[in-house]
Amino acid sequence: MKKFNVGVIGATGMVGQRFMLLLAEHPWFDVKVLAASARSAGKTYEEAVGNKWAFDCPIPERYLGMKVLDAEKDMEAIGSQVDFVFCAVSLDKAATRALEEKYAKAEIPVVSNNSAHRFTADVPMIIPEVNPEHLEVIPSQRARLGTKRGFIAVKSNCSLQSYVPLLHPLRSFGIKEVAVCTYQAISGAGKTFTTMPEILDNVIPYIGGEEEKSEKEPMKIWGKVEGGEIVSASGPAITAQCLRVPVSDGHTAAVFVRFDKKPSKEEILSAWASFSGEPQALKLPSAPEQFLQYMEEDNRPQAKLDRMAGGGMSVTVGRLREDHVYDYKFVGLSHNTLRGAAGGAVLLAELLAAKGYFD
Repeated sequence: MKKFNVGVIGATGMVGQRFMLLLAEHPWFDVKVLAASARSAGKTYEEAVGNKWAFDCPIPERYLGMKVLDAEKDMEAIGSQVDFVFCAVSLDKAATRALEEKYAKAEIPVVSNNSAHRFTADVPMIIPEVNPEHLEVIPSQRARLGTKRGFIAVKSNCSLQSYVPLLHPLRSFGIKEVAVCTYQAISGAGKTFTTMPEILDNVIPYIGGEEEKSEKEPMKIWGKVEGGEIVSASGPAITAQCLRVPVSDGHTAAVFVRFDKKPSKEEILSAWASFSGEPQALKLPSAPEQFLQYMEEDNRPQAKLDRMAGGGMSVTVGRLREDHVYDYKFVGLSHNTLRGAAGGAVLLAELLAAKGYFD
């Protein structure tokens, strides 16, 4: 695989910082450009981040002296240096949508961590192991945008990673209804315990917009490409509650599921153990060898112990048991800034690269 020159738009925020760590030694992607808001433009990356670096490890040395460009005003300069960009900006939806489309129309492919284009009908929203076939909509998107290279591809909401990949191999049994409660880490809000002291000794039972995303985004992921658009699936019915909990990283999901044709526990465990996707078949650099990992212990998975499974790119699951209201219940866990955010976007970019979409 040839090396691709990449930019990170929104490089100073928490997800942007995670991109910087993941890309520092990436075998395919070489970071050439960092961009952020006007207030960071012109500063070195070290100056722009200041005391907001969110990780225990230091900023990779290669980035310290890199000049930060203005994400909006310096687009031409950015485009002249990169094959594509990762986008993790902290703007409102309308501004993010406009910015990403502007990059795409400038023939700069965009791999986005943002939610602004998740329900644009010809923008693929990808969990690489689950719905890679949705990339087939990109030519239709290019036709709409009037581009030859430029397009937008997005990853789904971070909390979905803790339960949608676990439900996906079970769809052959006819999933009818799902109830899920997610317990979401503070890094999902771009916070640390220092910047979110109100979470200590506390659970906050509201995350704006999260429940709607948790219920609707799986329908697009399980939809079909028809007539140059992704048509969302009509089911299964999903109801969700989302809580913010005092955990640094790792979203946990308590899942209840009812089937048309109830499988045995052994059939569910076999479906999870045998499931893999295109990232594993293609041996993409960020793909975990075992995507779904079942844990036998009654008290697992735990965020503190298990969020780094598969380098933070696996989804762990445990406590599978029959339920007297639903058919089964289980607990899932995913690392929200790795599999759920920057890592998922890097894996998506690897899939796009392997399939020639950046050529």
